[in-house]
Amino acid sequence: MKIKEIEALLNSQTDISEELAVKLLNDQRVSVQKLYAKYLKRREQEQAEKARVFKLYEFETSAQFVGRRVAGVDEAGRGPLAGPVYAAAVILPPGKFIADLNDSKKLSAKKREEIAEVIKTCAIAWGIGYATVEEIEKLNILYASHLAMERALAALQVKPDHVLVDGSICPRFNLPVTPIVDGDASCACIAAASILAKTARDRAMVKLAEEYPQYGFDKHKGYGTREHYEAIKKYGITPIHRLSFLQKKPV
Repeated sequence: MKIKEIEALLNSQTDISEELAVKLLNDQRVSVQKLYAKYLKRREQEQAEKARVFKLYEFETSAQFVGRRVAGVDEAGRGPLAGPVYAAAVILPPGKFIADLNDSKKLSAKKREEIAEVIKTCAIAWGIGYATVEEIEKLNILYASHLAMERALAALQVKPDHVLVDGSICPRFNLPVTPIVDGDASCACIAAASILAKTARDRAMVKLAEEYPQYGFDKHKGYGTREHYEAIKKYGITPIHRLSFLQKKPV
């Protein structure tokens, strides 16, 4: 085989036949050996990624949840100075491999958007909910985030039998709930929910940036960056700012 043919073949396949592997291993051409080594490294990385993702399903596919639909729930936007808090609920097919599935904070914005579309396509059900700035101020951010979670669960087209939620505090849902500390990094359905919540909130903040262009919401998403504080000093408070948060951090 020509070098280009070998390169195209190895780039297009995850697994090659044992016969072809032996031929490549015995091929004396240096370029072929480099291509084969690159293929072996890529396959090792892919296998490690599959093992990592499948490990995320250990809790939600454990014996206690056999035959039950489990929804993961997580929020995004508890810390910003402005904007609503969002939440998502996701029911995944047990053991469904989703490449790069992880805590949303460990992913780039581009990667989150890509994986969010995969999640929406393959999920048994998914839902988004949010709580407004007014609700955050009235209830406090913890209970407002729980309200957003309730709304995300209500948006599911399929009712779950059990809910797994990120964190140590157990929200009061009308369903059995189990909190998991660092669940967005250790549980598949919660990780999926963290990605959908984050991407939904980011899109909302980009939209709000059109209404309040001088604040840079499309860049910092409402978090307390220096740019954000400087904009507040210059232009004042908007209706989407959380006054209780600004009182804690005077500008």
